[in-house]
Amino acid sequence: MARRGVIVRKLAAVEGLGSCTLVATDKTGTLTCNELTVREVRLADGQRLDVTGEGFAPAGAVLRDGAAIDRSEIPLLDQLARAAVLCNEADFHARDGGWVWRGDAVDVAFLSFAHKLGWSREGALDAHPQITEIPFEPERQFAASFHPVDGEDFVFVKGAPERVLAMCELSPEEAQRQTAAAEEMGARGLRVLALAAGPVSHSVDAAEVPPHPAGLTLLGLAGMIDPLRPGVREAVQSCGAAGVRVCMVTGDHRITALAIARDLGLDVSPSQVVTGAELEARSAEEMAGTIGDVVVFARVAPQQKLQIVEAARKAGHFVAVTGDGVNDAPALRNANIGVAMGRSGTDVAREAAELVISDDNFATIISGIEEGRIAYDNVRKVIYLLVSTGAAEIVLVMLAVVTGSPLPLLPVQLLWLNLVTNGIQDVALAFEPGEEDVLRRKPRPPRERIFNQLMIERTVVAAAVIGGVGFGAFHGMLNAGMPEDSARSALLLLMVLFENVHIANCRSETKSAFLLSPLRSPILLAGTLTAFLIHVAAMHLPIGRAVLQTEPAAPQMWAVLVGLALTVFAAMELHKLSWAKRRGTPHPLLRGKERDA
Repeated sequence: MARRGVIVRKLAAVEGLGSCTLVATDKTGTLTCNELTVREVRLADGQRLDVTGEGFAPAGAVLRDGAAIDRSEIPLLDQLARAAVLCNEADFHARDGGWVWRGDAVDVAFLSFAHKLGWSREGALDAHPQITEIPFEPERQFAASFHPVDGEDFVFVKGAPERVLAMCELSPEEAQRQTAAAEEMGARGLRVLALAAGPVSHSVDAAEVPPHPAGLTLLGLAGMIDPLRPGVREAVQSCGAAGVRVCMVTGDHRITALAIARDLGLDVSPSQVVTGAELEARSAEEMAGTIGDVVVFARVAPQQKLQIVEAARKAGHFVAVTGDGVNDAPALRNANIGVAMGRSGTDVAREAAELVISDDNFATIISGIEEGRIAYDNVRKVIYLLVSTGAAEIVLVMLAVVTGSPLPLLPVQLLWLNLVTNGIQDVALAFEPGEEDVLRRKPRPPRERIFNQLMIERTVVAAAVIGGVGFGAFHGMLNAGMPEDSARSALLLLMVLFENVHIANCRSETKSAFLLSPLRSPILLAGTLTAFLIHVAAMHLPIGRAVLQTEPAAPQMWAVLVGLALTVFAAMELHKLSWAKRRGTPHPLLRGKERDA
């Protein structure tokens, strides 16, 4: 899992990944590249301007009707760019022929945009030093910065359009027009922020609590684009095929969030978008009852993630939630699986999480779910091999006790069988590659035990066949006049052959062993051959013959024992067929081929 970018902090999370039914994921930086670019500007007077360039690098220009313009041509645009650099907490510098930046992606995008118009934060602060500020908080949905302009204290504001428009002096008709413009931009997947400025009613002191902005002049709207990460659409589709629901959690406007969710390939209608304000108005019981219909959570504050997690768990989901900030810690702790971001995440978030995603990419979460299912499958395979072969030895000995026959295997032979031959194979089985349909199955029920009905039935059948056939062969050899030591040596060889054949049955619970090439798992092939050759050597070398009381087998005996060992293979193939018929699933010989086609 570490090779695929998933750092496991708590081992139990690996098992839990196989049961995950819902992933509540952040949008910015997880589903998207977190490299915002200002793509469009709507000035307050109605002018529409396009902005070229990709990413944070300030290569590009501002266009009007397809022609590049200078900031001096449109004073209102110049004021908007000044507001963008003054109400800003990021750093953006040229260094060694490139650009370096630090800070929130929105602030960096604004600095890049303003740089295209000739503005820099350093130059703006030299002309208008900052007096004080109101930093951005998700609860406020805006940020404000106070600066002197021409001997008068001004405030510059950026934030969510609905919050900033409420601070501006606008007629109802103008407010409606600006709201419609913001919604139209958001419907095209743009993240929309409004910028405004205006004088404050009295002088501002750095030691005072800044006044709440009001009576401002709207400068315009800025529409930003944050491209989806490569492969994220495919990852979302993989989630759907795996029976895992994806819910997007974002601070964007509901219209913008809806457009991005549809770009991701999520089947979502406007009624399946819930905002943070609507979350606050709903009780825990109401939220749990409707969580199954919600696909997008918009305008959500970080602390509201906890409400989402609790509602999903009450609704019966096994929840994985992503987070990167300090405020995300309660949600990460209360989720079944907390997933912290490795790059952008805080130490508090990482400490609260079970998993850490090294590249902050949603597709890596799906890789973690896949690897978690493979790990759980392999745990079941190893347990099935060990328990079924161990139970077979119990059946073998019990039949001998009940019938009064000589002991089939000596204690040292049982130890050899379990510690040497079987001990090599079970370790090798743990490295079995994942099956092709591992991400096309439904999540495992969280309360399902390892020893479910399938495991119990398979263990009983395998133990009965191996133990019963082994005892019958031993009893037959004794009745044929073979010495006890020779019969035990042949029986020990038969049990080793049973294990070699049975390992093929353990490689998949649903697929026929005929579909599983031994070359697909070189570690298992090497381990099985090694265990077998060690036993053959023990049959021929003096030290092995002395300790284990074994002897070489004649070719005719080899043929008989191999034929008997194949009985467990036939029994398991019949049981897989019977299980498929009872469950209405594809035939074991077709499973995988039909699906892959």
